[in-house]
Amino acid sequence: MDIHRAFAEAVAWQEGKLKRIGRIDMRRDQLTAFAASLLSTDVVVVEATGNAAAVAAVISPHVKRVVVANPMQVRVIAHAKIKTDTIDAGVLAQLYASGFLPEVWFADEATQALRRQVTRRNQVVRQRSRLKNIIQSILHAHLIPACPAADLCGPKGRAWLSERVLPDDERFAIERHLREFDRLADDLRVIERDLARSALANESVARLMTIPGVDMVVALALTAAIGDIQRFEAPEKLVSYLGLNPSVRQSGPGPAHHGRITKQGRGHARGMLVEAAWAAARAPGPLRAFFLRVSSRRGQHVAAVATARKLAVLIWHLLHKGESYLWARPALHAKKMRELELKAGYPVTRGQKGAAHAYNLKSHRDQERRWVEQAEAAYTRFVAGWNPRGPRSGKVRTGALKEERR
Repeated sequence: MDIHRAFAEAVAWQEGKLKRIGRIDMRRDQLTAFAASLLSTDVVVVEATGNAAAVAAVISPHVKRVVVANPMQVRVIAHAKIKTDTIDAGVLAQLYASGFLPEVWFADEATQALRRQVTRRNQVVRQRSRLKNIIQSILHAHLIPACPAADLCGPKGRAWLSERVLPDDERFAIERHLREFDRLADDLRVIERDLARSALANESVARLMTIPGVDMVVALALTAAIGDIQRFEAPEKLVSYLGLNPSVRQSGPGPAHHGRITKQGRGHARGMLVEAAWAAARAPGPLRAFFLRVSSRRGQHVAAVATARKLAVLIWHLLHKGESYLWARPALHAKKMRELELKAGYPVTRGQKGAAHAYNLKSHRDQERRWVEQAEAAYTRFVAGWNPRGPRSGKVRTGALKEERR
């Protein structure tokens, strides 16, 4: 089936021949009637589009299987010289019959719901950033310097804005944008409350939050993007799924040339990993040592992407083994979890010692910081004898990190 927003074109592959079925309106009753006419042994093939999940949900109970094809890899359709809906549907049927159809993983209902919520939060955040940029452009157009406050839409920023001399129409526009900004803030608070409740019910999110730089937003975005970790046989598979693997060009007897990352796959999750890498580079530990080692040779931006790739490999191992990060700071993790509970709407317990009380004690924070700084120093000594092509023999202590851990 070649599906569109208003209709779908269907063909059948029977006994080595294509038979055109016709167009089906993209309404639930029409799709249900079409699915009822199919056999329980039939296999339906569709491309991954915005409404492919809804189409598959309607048709799946009536057929043997619904296959979702990867549109990025079905190049034969995109580059065809003669292209119609019937031809596209026929190509999908022929590729599946020959065993060459590239399929995509179909997420379960819980993962799809989490992906929708993560997308809604991202949309609200982008709209708030857009409103800030509009206000900044108004100020720039009237030769007003940048706001000295950290947050233009915060209390100090708004007090500063009220003192600026602007035309009446521009001032009314800024007030209108600020009202829209406040309305989006209320929506964002509700969305994050629902996300926090989902995070508390998911052990994988709590496990990922033991990594420095990974908070609720990053952990939920990665959990929604990854889905079932068992579908990735190796960490390299997850790295490739997130588009953090380097591109490779090689032909004939010439050497292979490695370039920038491919940037294929889940773009939002990749961006979240890069943000987490920048945060991890500021926290003491082996990840910061890795960031500094790469940045000394390649620069900070390359080091951030390399650290994001390292995080992807680390996440694969944590989820596969069901373990927490080895160099996690317990008090800091307890503070993250308490903030997660407050976002979810848990009651405030002021004056009582909770799980995050240890983080408020300077002695605990300093003790955990010294512990992870020792791990960072051990990693630095571990790679001190490395050259660009790998470790030198006799220069590396393979048990350095374990000794520091003990």
